Amino acid sequence: MIFGLRAVIEAIDAGKEIDKIIIRRELGGELARELYDKIKPLQIPVQRVPQEKLNYLTQKNHQGVIAFISPIVYQNIAHIIPAVYESGRTPLVVALDGITDVRNFGAIARTCECAGVDAVVVPTKGGAAANADAIKTSAGALHTIPVCRETSLTSTVRFLQNSGLQVIAATEKSRKPYYEINYNIPTAIVFGSEDEGISPDVLRLCNEVVAIPIIGNIQSLNVSVAAGVLIYEAIKQRNKITSLEVLK
Repeated sequence: MIFGLRAVIEAIDAGKEIDKIIIRRELGGELARELYDKIKPLQIPVQRVPQEKLNYLTQKNHQGVIAFISPIVYQNIAHIIPAVYESGRTPLVVALDGITDVRNFGAIARTCECAGVDAVVVPTKGGAAANADAIKTSAGALHTIPVCRETSLTSTVRFLQNSGLQVIAATEKSRKPYYEINYNIPTAIVFGSEDEGISPDVLRLCNEVVAIPIIGNIQSLNVSVAAGVLIYEAIKQRNKITSLEVLK
């Protein structure tokens, strides 16, 4: 965490990866305008809050601005997909829509890294932060697997489709079992939050909507568990191995 107008501006100029910036509502002045000008093209998430929120985070002279440095370096999905194709591999991407729990984020990233997923896509706003708890839960996978922070998931879905990927939405509202999909072709799998699921705008764009059959009384799985089931179904199909061999 860094604070103060000049300190945050210098951090941006130095190329530091900023996770988010908290700014006092109605903050003005020449330095504030300079900060706004630097933030806009970088698409850094910004929260405008009352003075009390900033004072709660630090009692020092924050000048109305606190920034959080990201412990990971975010990448761009538009750079990842061409590189995967050029390497001769079939892309497998996971996108997270509205998943805010850092432990779920970390657990999914860990599964993705173990399974050789090419990238994890998260939204600029409304997603879990790649903080210390997320990195710990990921067992360090967030330092290894490419994480792409994108402003619009709908635009990202369209880009993936235009790049030849089928986009699969995982939701308990579907009647189609997840294992009826062919994952041998370029694929992106979208997972939503446990309370609201995948946003309607993203859901409408997806090529297929699938679910994990539930036999018991509880009607949904933890999202990180669901991610593991679908990701390893893709790996099983691509490697033509049995479910038992995957478990081994």
